Amino acid sequence: MTDDDVGPLRLIEIEEPYDLAATLFPLRRGTGDPTMRIDAAGTVWRAARTPDGPATLRLDHGQGRVRAVAWGEGAEWALEQAPELIGAEDDLSAFEPHDDVMRTLWKEHRAVRLTRALDVVRTLVAAILEQKVVGLEARRAWRRMTKALSEPAPGESELLLPPDPAVLAEVPYFRFHPWGVERRRAEVIRAVCARAESLEALADVPFEEAARRLQAFPGIGPWTSAEVTRLSFGDPDAVSVADYHLPDIVAWAMAGEPRGTDERMLELLEPYRGQRGRVQRILEASHVAPPVYGPRADAREIGRL
Repeated sequence: MTDDDVGPLRLIEIEEPYDLAATLFPLRRGTGDPTMRIDAAGTVWRAARTPDGPATLRLDHGQGRVRAVAWGEGAEWALEQAPELIGAEDDLSAFEPHDDVMRTLWKEHRAVRLTRALDVVRTLVAAILEQKVVGLEARRAWRRMTKALSEPAPGESELLLPPDPAVLAEVPYFRFHPWGVERRRAEVIRAVCARAESLEALADVPFEEAARRLQAFPGIGPWTSAEVTRLSFGDPDAVSVADYHLPDIVAWAMAGEPRGTDERMLELLEPYRGQRGRVQRILEASHVAPPVYGPRADAREIGRL
């Protein structure tokens, strides 16, 4: 289906209730992400490097459907994968709340779906940037790196494409320093980008096998692999162990305990085995938060160190 005034388009049926912006929110790296934008009206713009070439996707939600329009050499590929990206193929029937907390949160946030973005290296690079730093620092690094290395996306979105893995693999580690990235994370990013083709192929293997192969890379642990398998593959059980905030959020929401550990978090999530990643996403969407004690960590400026 095409529209002469824009580019190729597709109408995707979606089960209501549905929230497009909230579903795709985890894929955006802050409000200043140069590769993705969510407008005030809920329209989502996303630039991507597809197997067929660059593409820009515009997504608009109407009652019972999402209108997807694409530009660029990869437009047809982007439209073909759009239902998985927006969570239209997410199996909601597999989730059953087992307690009053989740019954309430599921009723309030059933409109949030799990994504299957199929952009492994892009998600992996962004997750590596988030390792052991505050969110502001990671988002700033992603923005600086993209603006330094990338090129405009197709169409009139004014977005940039995400950095080309082939380019990132050849960038010397010291160039990452002004972007706020120290040598350790820079070297991990360079290494995974050098294996981009084999990493993208993980979309075709079972979730557990994909996680195992990801964690075989030095510098990629359970937290990073869970971020990738949940966001890029739609794994409903991928829970981010070793997250700075998540154990406290789970302990507070599910047991009224202001602080938690990974062990306690996994204990509380055990009744939801197979859907633990979905529980994590529901809790994130609810913005439930434990009491705050003491000062928060500040973002560093590594380029000035």
